[in-house]
Amino acid sequence: MRALALGQATQKTSRGWRLAITGLLVLLVLLGLWIVSQRWDRVIQSGPLYPGIAADIEGDAVDKGAYIYRAAGCAACHTAEGGPELAGGHAFATPFGTFYSSNITPDPATGIGGWSDEDLIRALRNGVGPDGRHYFPAFPYTSYTLMADDDIRALKAYLDTIPPVSSAVAEHEMAFPLNLLPVDLVRLGMIGWKWLYFDQGPYRGEAQPDEALVTRGEYLVKGVSHCGACHTPRNFLGAKIIDQDLEGTQKGPDGKSVPAIHYHEHEGIGAWLKEDITFALETGMKPDGDVMGGSMAKVVEHGTSYMSPDDLEAIAAYLMTLTPENEN
Repeated sequence: MRALALGQATQKTSRGWRLAITGLLVLLVLLGLWIVSQRWDRVIQSGPLYPGIAADIEGDAVDKGAYIYRAAGCAACHTAEGGPELAGGHAFATPFGTFYSSNITPDPATGIGGWSDEDLIRALRNGVGPDGRHYFPAFPYTSYTLMADDDIRALKAYLDTIPPVSSAVAEHEMAFPLNLLPVDLVRLGMIGWKWLYFDQGPYRGEAQPDEALVTRGEYLVKGVSHCGACHTPRNFLGAKIIDQDLEGTQKGPDGKSVPAIHYHEHEGIGAWLKEDITFALETGMKPDGDVMGGSMAKVVEHGTSYMSPDDLEAIAAYLMTLTPENEN
């Protein structure tokens, strides 16, 4: 009887292991299908490389870079409250931890003073530093990747003129359970994240005469000015949900809500005229007389208020194409 009972117990244990292994295999298959689905509907850019905007800006490389620096909103993110310009240390609270912006002054020890043009292109295009470390997407390289090489080189020319500041930035503070791992090991996980969600640039678009304004606007909105970094909701892995581009989110920077800016009348800016959009970007004032607050106030103060009327019109022209009919 004891032997019979022992045999039955062994069979039950064996059956339990088989069920566990089967369940694990099912989970792995489902995970594989989910991973494939994340890439399945991605739209691959086609067409000629877009030349960027540097060639249309008056002045030398530094002048061109100063304009791109404003349009890209570098000061708003890379300057801590009350700190030296571009010395980094601005904190970004996210579900994955608190990330601190880097020092991008030309200080050779704590900034980017030792970087070449190609180093900056690689950082913005690939999200990889000169030391080979992968950046976290709190730095919006997923948008900057679309920038043209000439625009990035002009930006570097301007950054080289900023007074260098020796200021080491605090280490990122990862949230649980990521804080149980070395930060560099978490960075390695970005390789898989990029495979799932990162579409590397540069931007490609047909600059046909009848669409040149909209194409320029799309380049500015999606690339240089990285509007989607704040105005697009993100999934549980922190990637932008592409089919909800610019639809706003309740979990924007520092957990604050960010409005939709697609051209839908009831949930976006569909009731705005083109002049309303350009005026808001220039002054920070909405059509109803209210003023923009929070991070958008800084975007206007340090960025869009310096942009040319033509570029503000291009941004407005592109946003006005984001109607329900076109998105469907």
